Amino acid sequence: MASFDPAEFLAACSGRPGVYRMLDSDGKLLYVGKAKNLKKRLSSYFRQTGLLTKTRALVARIAQIETTITGNETEALLLEQSLIKQWRPPYNILLRDDKSYPYVHLSDGDFPRLSIHRGAKKAAGRYFGPYPSAGAIRESLALLQKAFQVRQCEDSYYRNRTRPCLQYQIKRCKAPCVQLVEPDEYAVDVRHSIMFLEGRSNALAEELSKAMEAAAAGLDFERAASIRDQIGIIRRVQDQQNIEGGSGDIDVVAAVASPGGACVHLVTVRGGRVLGSKNFFPQVAVEESAADVLLAFMEQYYLGSLERDFPTEIIVNATHEDIGVFVDAFAAVHRREIGIAHRVRGTRARWQQMALTNAEQAMAARLANRQHLSARYLALADALGLDEPPKRLECFDISHSSGEATVASCVVFGPEGPLKSDYRRFNIEGVTAGDDYAAMHQALTRRFRKASEEGSKLPDVLLVDGGKGQLNMAREVLQALNVPPFVLLGVAKGVTRKPGLETLYLNDAEHEFTLPGTSPALHLIQQIRDEAHRFAITGHRARRGKARRSSSLEDVPGVGPKRRRELLKHFGGLQELCRASLDEIAKAPGISKKLAESIYAALHSE
Repeated sequence: MASFDPAEFLAACSGRPGVYRMLDSDGKLLYVGKAKNLKKRLSSYFRQTGLLTKTRALVARIAQIETTITGNETEALLLEQSLIKQWRPPYNILLRDDKSYPYVHLSDGDFPRLSIHRGAKKAAGRYFGPYPSAGAIRESLALLQKAFQVRQCEDSYYRNRTRPCLQYQIKRCKAPCVQLVEPDEYAVDVRHSIMFLEGRSNALAEELSKAMEAAAAGLDFERAASIRDQIGIIRRVQDQQNIEGGSGDIDVVAAVASPGGACVHLVTVRGGRVLGSKNFFPQVAVEESAADVLLAFMEQYYLGSLERDFPTEIIVNATHEDIGVFVDAFAAVHRREIGIAHRVRGTRARWQQMALTNAEQAMAARLANRQHLSARYLALADALGLDEPPKRLECFDISHSSGEATVASCVVFGPEGPLKSDYRRFNIEGVTAGDDYAAMHQALTRRFRKASEEGSKLPDVLLVDGGKGQLNMAREVLQALNVPPFVLLGVAKGVTRKPGLETLYLNDAEHEFTLPGTSPALHLIQQIRDEAHRFAITGHRARRGKARRSSSLEDVPGVGPKRRRELLKHFGGLQELCRASLDEIAKAPGISKKLAESIYAALHSE
């Protein structure tokens, strides 16, 4: 096949809305995209500068581009999602969600049954949901069993009972199978269960409260106690679900993206009641933002199925410039409007924060997963040409504010993730303010001089956050200290300083290379470098804060806490005291001429 000529292709490309499909030399689909203007969008792939790592890798494999013109951008989005779902191209953000969502099914008959249901709704009765997971349904059914004792056994089991089962003995069922409950009483329990499943918990609690008062007034204290327990269960559920002030059918979607991947957390709220939540881990490249991931998730999740019980509003944690296209496409597919909210208050803000917190925790847990880490270590070994995965990685970083309170950090990673007990910080002293090379030189010298003298552990790979200069300086330190050789890896941020565009240097400045944005090895390098940066910043802020909180008066002999308070009170603060002359300080109550000289010298020592 002849090589792809982008100039020739773009010369004949339409400027109308549509979908484009990029294929490799074997005719395999690489990527599907949509565009308001096909020619303008496709031209952006072939510019000389500013391309992301993922985009450069994609362009290098293009052998053919096919386009389909559509009537508008909304139609393009719908076609794009249909093709992504059908072909699952490797360079698209992919949502791996092939399962049908579960419902609660309430069967017909005099003594209906509550159960979990998946698939087509062919059985007679009512369906409630969908729920984000079977676990969320089991939790709801367990609460209903405790509160209202509606049966949950299979019909075949129910029809063949001759005596009550264990569920009756532990007060989880009223044994309709052997006629131990009247149909009217059972119907009330079913009605209460329906109210609970519909999210009308407040109305249910009020109705039960009136029934409890009536039972107590009629001296039926056993029944009143039973209703009291039912109310208690419902109130506990309301407290756990932040129900106060909440209403409506809402999905709360929060996305986080990190060098190790991305996570989307979905919280399902129906009738103001949180039904449950679920994590999704779409396949993404390093440089994808949380907004990009969020939009891709919503397009596939809400436009890819017609069977879900969709909300009237979606609360998100990030906005995207193409969100309006998604809203139009949703209306076209489902023939109804949907609202998108980003800035919310009250209960809705708590739901939004809950979703974001869960997404962050799920992402952290995934990064810490041993199997996931093992694959990334293997990929790093392959990228660095090592015979086996490294067992100890160290990374150094420098943090300061215009040279103030400079701190160097050293973080350590092993096969099971961060080894926080081996983390170290170095307070840098005696170097020119803002000289990161000198600061790094001092930190590395202190770390590896101690290692050579005491025989402590050495890393298999040492990551230095910086380019050629930092790497060469690290080599000089290690050679001067006669440290046994190990792998040196310089990590330069690149011109744009964006994740995924790093330039790597292996052992020296001559061995320069890059890794694709989807590389697990690059994800690991990013994770370690970000952790070193976080640890350095935390130490720097603590040191800077301590310096700024401490008073120059603390080191002056004869000036204790009480006298410091009196001085600051007399002058109206430390700033005014610093401006005061020697004579003015000497006039302060309880301050002698000699003590005033000491105070003045301490305040103007720098």
